[in-house]
Amino acid sequence: MQSEHSYSIGVAWQGNLGTGTSGYREYSRELTVTADGKHPIEGSADKPFRGDLSRWNPEELLLAALAQCHLLSYLYVAVTEGVVVTDYSDAATGTMLEDGQGGGAFTQVMLRPRVTVADPSMTDAAMRAHKKANELCFIARSVNFPVLHEPEIIVA
Repeated sequence: MQSEHSYSIGVAWQGNLGTGTSGYREYSRELTVTADGKHPIEGSADKPFRGDLSRWNPEELLLAALAQCHLLSYLYVAVTEGVVVTDYSDAATGTMLEDGQGGGAFTQVMLRPRVTVADPSMTDAAMRAHKKANELCFIARSVNFPVLHEPEIIVA
């Protein structure tokens, strides 16, 4: 059965330094992302685009969405495959290529999940579960670049 899910957020720019966008260096890239019932996310552009390093940029948020989605999909697959996960962390990286005309695109993301399982007999299934998790991840299925994996399985 298919289900449709809708999401809504707000984005508000706080970067008018007095003259709006009168020039490329005349405004701040500071913004806030909000959603009902959640803490706001302070955002900005990445540093090369005159952003504030202390705030999340869209590229980091995309990478975080992919890593978080894989983690949640992986935990679901682990349950269905009888793999008891006791710890999970990731050190994800992404590569974006500028096109020289003011735009660009991600070319790939590498997830490096480090998964601890309860028993040595679970390691093969734990490794295979990454492929299934990638196939199920809503965000990975929505992007047009490869989401690769270098998983590590550890026995508790």
